[in-house]
Amino acid sequence: MQSNINMLFKAIADPTRREIFHALVLTTSALSITQISTQFDMSRQGVTKHIKILNDAGLVKITEDGRNRFCFADPKPLKEVNKWMAFYSQYWDDSLDKLDDYLNTTKKA
Repeated sequence: MQSNINMLFKAIADPTRREIFHALVLTTSALSITQISTQFDMSRQGVTKHIKILNDAGLVKITEDGRNRFCFADPKPLKEVNKWMAFYSQYWDDSLDKLDDYLNTTKKA
């Protein structure tokens, strides 16, 4: 699990990869690597490298049709990031509640 979450964070850490993923989510269909490349001010090879990292993290699936490669988003792996964040959100909520309880008891004393 830890290596999956590391790959997910690596994938979403880069703003270009987040934009590629977001574009794929919004289209709700597959886009060719060429179609994706035209949306960014970088080489097709640069976009392909970003897509590979997204693919390695499971956020993008790639299919081939002849010479064309098509990508589509798979946001399901982000549930793992959400679970990770929920743990820390709960941690901070609990910590702040304890601090509030402590401050309220020291006010009364």
